Amino acid sequence: MTASAPEPAQSGIRISSQGEGANSLTLSLANAPEPADEVVEAEGARVYLDPVAATVLEDKSLDAGADDQGSVSFLVTDQPV
Repeated sequence: MTASAPEPAQSGIRISSQGEGANSLTLSLANAPEPADEVVEAEGARVYLDPVAATVLEDKSLDAGADDQGSVSFLVTDQPV
């Protein structure tokens, strides 16, 4: 997804909160992290989390997959204990 971004070496997926609360998170493509973002890198993927999203997702795992048509889906689950 980020290979065609203007700066693929820095690009990633950004998860951010909507407004003041943690009731709604938004996923978007980003060319680079925002100054307060936490950066998580694993298996060639880079995810930027704003401070609220980082707190909400600190005990979660993010998995991504693509179907035969190229549609990407994401799944957030609890990390195994």
